[in-house]
Amino acid sequence: MSEPTPQTLTIIRPDDWHLHLRDGAALESVIADTARQFQRAVVMPNLQPPVTTGEQALEYRERILDALLKAGLPAQSFTPLMTLYLTDNTPADEIRGAHATGVIHAVKLYPAGATTNSDAGVTDLLGRCTDALEAMQDIGMPLLVHGEVTDPEVDLFDREAVFIDRVMIPLRKRFPELKVVFEHLTTKEGVDYVSQAEGPIAATITAHHLLYNRNAIFQGGLRPHWYCLPVLKRELHRKALVEAATSGSPRFFLGTDSAPHARGRKEHACGCAGCYTALHAMELYATAFEKAGRLDKLEAFASLNGPAFYGLPVNTGTLTLEKRSFNIPEAVPLGDDELIPLAAGEELGWSVRRA
Repeated sequence: MSEPTPQTLTIIRPDDWHLHLRDGAALESVIADTARQFQRAVVMPNLQPPVTTGEQALEYRERILDALLKAGLPAQSFTPLMTLYLTDNTPADEIRGAHATGVIHAVKLYPAGATTNSDAGVTDLLGRCTDALEAMQDIGMPLLVHGEVTDPEVDLFDREAVFIDRVMIPLRKRFPELKVVFEHLTTKEGVDYVSQAEGPIAATITAHHLLYNRNAIFQGGLRPHWYCLPVLKRELHRKALVEAATSGSPRFFLGTDSAPHARGRKEHACGCAGCYTALHAMELYATAFEKAGRLDKLEAFASLNGPAFYGLPVNTGTLTLEKRSFNIPEAVPLGDDELIPLAAGEELGWSVRRA
């Protein structure tokens, strides 16, 4: 007989290990959603122009902290963990200097053209970036990987699996001690690889890839607010992700990949990829873990595994979820515009308790 679902669940305050905050008015609109739930977040560097130097990352960090204050939140309520955007020409000295700041924690690999604002990304990782990779391996700075090939001959739904063969395996062979995070994992092949590979490797998993398969994009018509990259996959892949996330394995941890886009940028002839989940991230994750019957595994996934991999202390505060309904709003402000959160208008069975 299964255990009854608890009415409250208190966990160590979680972190988001993959987040898009944008900049300017958009940043000011979304920062509070993340800070309400997460103590820290790894902030993606794919702005326009991208954050490619330590100096730019430090300036971006100040804008994030300013936005936090404008939202009426104390500076200590949230810590942005900054990243650099890897290019074909990133020098090793830039990597070492960024790491020395103590606030820039990782370097992000976007294969050129793979996703939003990735045009300045890497064209030949092992041909152009070996000096940077060697520096990262030496100092223990993680490489955060958008794990898809951009070869137009490869089917969209196969690009993660092909990336493992073409990029990950050669990369790990060349740099076996390099810390690698396979971000927003979406396939059974990805789960199997991260579970079995030798050396320091981990993966983040989004709430939307735990809860939904690719049918969600087409339910009742084409639904652009469910479109993300990597795209939602088949049900067998979703089940593999749930098994990995709820397994207790330290190699898997929370990364929302929450990506705010104005409504018109999504509902467009060439709509942007990205799902906005920062508003209700922990409600979504709690829903996924409850459905799997493994709420007891949520704290490790959300609060413990990420700090262990990054070599950071576990947070000292807590977050409490309550077994009561959360109605996802139809839209939320984004500067002078609006954005549509994932599953807008639907109801979830968990709510984060507000202080």
